Amino acid sequence: MTKNSIYFLLASILFIISCNDKKSTAANTGWTAYGGNKANNHYSSLAQIDTANTSRLKVAWQFSTGDGDNMTQMQVNPLIIDTTMYIISPRLKLIALHAATGNPIWTYDPVADSAGENRNGKFSFNVYRGTSYYKNDTSQPRLFFSANSKLYCINANTGKPITGFGTNGKIDLHNDLREGAENLYVISTTPGMIYKDMIIVGTRVEEGPIAAPGHIRAYDVHTGKLRWIFHTIPQPGEPGFETWDDTLAYKHIGGANAWAGFSLDEEKGILFSPTGSASFDFYGGKRTGNNLYANCVLALDAGTGKRIWHFQTVHHDVWDRDLPTAPIPVTLTKEGEKIEAVAQVTKSGYVFVLDRATGKPVYPVEEVPVPTETSLTGEKLSPTQPVPTVPKPFVRQVLTENDLNTLVADSSYQDIKKRLASYKTGNMFNAPTKEGTVIFPGFDGGAEWGGSGFDPATGILYVNASEMPWILTMVDVKQKARGTETNQQAARRLYTALCMNCHGADRQGAGNFPAIKNAKEKYTPQQFFSLLTSGRRMMPAFAQLSEAEKQALASFILDEKQNQQKAFVQPPKPEDEYYHLPYNSTGYHKFLTQEGYPAVAPPWGTLNAINLNTGELVWKQVLGDYPELKEKGYHTGTENYGGPVITAGGVLFIAATSDSKFRVFNKATGALLFETNLPAPGFATPATYSINGKQYVVIACGGGKLGKPGGDSYVTFALP
Repeated sequence: MTKNSIYFLLASILFIISCNDKKSTAANTGWTAYGGNKANNHYSSLAQIDTANTSRLKVAWQFSTGDGDNMTQMQVNPLIIDTTMYIISPRLKLIALHAATGNPIWTYDPVADSAGENRNGKFSFNVYRGTSYYKNDTSQPRLFFSANSKLYCINANTGKPITGFGTNGKIDLHNDLREGAENLYVISTTPGMIYKDMIIVGTRVEEGPIAAPGHIRAYDVHTGKLRWIFHTIPQPGEPGFETWDDTLAYKHIGGANAWAGFSLDEEKGILFSPTGSASFDFYGGKRTGNNLYANCVLALDAGTGKRIWHFQTVHHDVWDRDLPTAPIPVTLTKEGEKIEAVAQVTKSGYVFVLDRATGKPVYPVEEVPVPTETSLTGEKLSPTQPVPTVPKPFVRQVLTENDLNTLVADSSYQDIKKRLASYKTGNMFNAPTKEGTVIFPGFDGGAEWGGSGFDPATGILYVNASEMPWILTMVDVKQKARGTETNQQAARRLYTALCMNCHGADRQGAGNFPAIKNAKEKYTPQQFFSLLTSGRRMMPAFAQLSEAEKQALASFILDEKQNQQKAFVQPPKPEDEYYHLPYNSTGYHKFLTQEGYPAVAPPWGTLNAINLNTGELVWKQVLGDYPELKEKGYHTGTENYGGPVITAGGVLFIAATSDSKFRVFNKATGALLFETNLPAPGFATPATYSINGKQYVVIACGGGKLGKPGGDSYVTFALP
């Protein structure tokens, strides 16, 4: 047994003894906020399910929402308040269940409630990961969740809208951003944070050149009135404005959004927010400078929205390195001193440990010189990037020939070896190129939106990670010649600028985005025209396009030969020159072998335990399997979405993998204690709770990613 493992076990025993001695009534027996609590640390003090009895876990109940299909997703972390569980279906129905039985209590359907008020009658389905709960002594308990660009306020007892909030129980998330944002893609994917009598919200926005800003807003929970706003793209006179070379950037640039949710130090009144990159993701020639407050950990006064401190984890991001999850407030012991901090995990595999009051690094962070060479005209990369020295990265960050996958046929290996030689690799801060730049550990790795977990008894941080190389390739975007284009020529230009990044140059799909080569088999011209206006799930709305632009795009994608050769007539728009970018990406392309496996050698998914008191790795386990490779004796791991749950019982619950398994690990040693099959992959974070002295753990089985069919089941486990 290692020194770290001995320390971990002793600390856990002392913590459990302390809890039993105090017989605390404040122990967390529910799951009252996204991530378990307002610290978002995925931790529960429940201990009935422990390292000795997990093998006896059985399905206690299973509930199907009945509205999933092969294309839907469900990434929900349920809330459990008293004896009621609140869940969301693939088609965004909000449902209350009896948490001990799974029996339904009520259902609220925002689609039915929004009939007649949507653009072109089309409801835009977004993925939403949970709810926020508010209760005081004088008003009805209320739930907040988002669908179709709206924030809804629902009576938690009845499932009816609370009509005094906003307009008939909802507010439009386009509000209060900036002029023109009402026509842009603005939704929410992660629950907001309740602080006193406010609901604080972040948003997901378009990642192309024409995007809304990601300002953070707080609304009154009773009325829906705006209480404060923090401009993540600073306006003149605000700190951070000077980090944008273009002094008009705040009028045009979008992104820098808090799409991944928040954490809260409620006692101190400090809200912690991660932010994403500024738009456009992969070319920054129209937004040169360090671009505050994109790619930042933000500490805000939760009552006023005023900035307390910020720490930028990537300067001038052109690699889509959004911060994917909220930083966790932690207390650690460093060299005998108790330190209140926050721990932020990243897609690159770093852990930034920052002082909670000041934002200064607890462990040294160095500004490391990085490559600045670029062949893209107008681009200006940052000469340095912040790199934590402790803890060490929890994933590999550079792909070389020595890292390639050798489990495949020799012809396949030679193919990936040849392709790697043609790409830019060797440093994860290499500029995007027309030849192709390796992005590793990937656009969706190491850490993702499932987030990390923290054990306050031991100071151990747990994070699951993916290691998948992707290839970022840039192409020229031709400037349009007004008055000389046909519909087909205009549509190709628009597709290259707006659609290719997701659906690929050949319309065959890319990454987790679907092919649209045969869209004419699914949509009539009018249906597709409406889709461009409203958006759907991961697809943003393109309400900013003119009628002529939508018609041209529809005729091109639906292969309407009779309309493609017609002259394209488009009046000039003054913002065109600003939003026209000279380059775009060909899409999100994974670097795969001929057999469809990652080009990098395993592991492709891991679960990591990191001691924040020392910065040392306690243990690492491979997470997930490809069944056909497992039969050959290869334990490879898989890409994974959804986070862990840690308990005082000494166990860690997690699903997340593409092999449709639910697993329980010993949190001290990393030993696998239990695994079982789910009806669909559980790309979500579990929740654990207790009813009448019985502990349960529930997971949403939504599938719908990594080529897996969608699902609509919530599966709950307990001891017999």
